[in-house]
Amino acid sequence: MGGIVDRNAYCQFLLVSQTNYTLTYFALHSGLFSHDAATRYLVRDRIRPSTLFAHVAEDLVLSAQGYLVFDDSVLDKNYSREIEGVYRQYSGNEHRVIRGIGLVSCVYVNPETLRYWVIDYRFYDPVFDGRTKLEHVSEMFNICVQKCQQGCLNFQAVLMDTWYATTRLMVQIHRSGAIFYCPVRSNRAVREVEATVKHPYQKVENLAWSVEESEIGKPVHLREFPQDLDLKLFRVVCSTADTDFIVTNDDAPPDTQAVQQVQGWRWKVEQFHREAKQLTGLEACQCRSRRAQRNHIGCALLVWTSLKAHAERLWTT
Repeated sequence: MGGIVDRNAYCQFLLVSQTNYTLTYFALHSGLFSHDAATRYLVRDRIRPSTLFAHVAEDLVLSAQGYLVFDDSVLDKNYSREIEGVYRQYSGNEHRVIRGIGLVSCVYVNPETLRYWVIDYRFYDPVFDGRTKLEHVSEMFNICVQKCQQGCLNFQAVLMDTWYATTRLMVQIHRSGAIFYCPVRSNRAVREVEATVKHPYQKVENLAWSVEESEIGKPVHLREFPQDLDLKLFRVVCSTADTDFIVTNDDAPPDTQAVQQVQGWRWKVEQFHREAKQLTGLEACQCRSRRAQRNHIGCALLVWTSLKAHAERLWTT
């Protein structure tokens, strides 16, 4: 019971445990470590996003048609009052505001092999670093561009949720030379682009659509966008009660159906969040300190990448 816990031992625990991820459970079933040794490890290690990318890089299969997908998830800490880095946030899984740790993820999708990898992440912790989720995404995107220049990454387009469809972020992506496909809210102010008549700005939901525009999209200009940057807007009817409006800076997207297929790849990040929570105890750590929580989450992401790689080798889920 006097052994020293290291990263490999803790990751092995997360890998084999099914429902209980407490440190006392770890100590009880390992027979080699005390729960105090596990606590000391979690506050001692420094797992960073670069650690994850170095681990993933060995298995990463690049494609010129690849996608970067950004999204966030809330790790449920609703019944915790003493854990650092916990904030009240809206959870899409719970459909309400809960207390939790915000995890902003960047997932790389290869549409040719149908595979995906988490390659970067950030913690939403404004008291600690003063950054918003949008600033974290902006930073991760810049790092991805640098990796492309170094030959470590390759992608053609960026996919995001409506929350990240801001003027600043979309202009940043456009100026880098990348393409983006972003859903916008139905009340987003746009103006139709025409050669002779300049219509005033109006809500997206109030636009009139011809049969041709429904198939190939409508050229528009978003309010507060640079004057020389026009986008193409697509109306994607998901159901009788649900319609998505997608904007892109792609000069010649094929048609609405193709845009809908591209947007379908965005759900890979949702799949990643669900799998990581179910299989690795991503949100199950009960340690109070910010550093311990971050190291636990880092280890959980390393475990997920290993599980995913093993599943791919076995042609299974």
